[in-house]
Amino acid sequence: WATPGAANTTILCPTTPPNSSPTPLLTPFQSMGFLHLFIVNKSGGLILHRPLGPSAPKIGTNEWLRIGSTFHSLHAIAAEASPKRLPGNKNPAGADDGIEEIQGGGIILKCLQTRTGIKFVLTAEPG
Repeated sequence: WATPGAANTTILCPTTPPNSSPTPLLTPFQSMGFLHLFIVNKSGGLILHRPLGPSAPKIGTNEWLRIGSTFHSLHAIAAEASPKRLPGNKNPAGADDGIEEIQGGGIILKCLQTRTGIKFVLTAEPG
């Protein structure tokens, strides 16, 4: 059940007695172990960052701007340094796919780059 009119919908426990306060369950993102979503434009500027779970580290705005531009730079370097074209790559000059996934240190980072150059980056806990 969802609370009507709520900006952030919370899933409530269906066994809550009628005259007691509702018991919120985890939202779908919290139960999956997602940490953060950030979106970087094709110039390396941070468009959006959003924590997705209760265990997401609290990071300041300036740090997020640095993370977004640093990831953009690393993605561009990886695209140029890649020795192999991935299947479906339309670039005849070489591989322009960049970073798609990084795993390590108790975190997973996944990146999806659109055809317009915008990158959707999701971080999550393994498992």
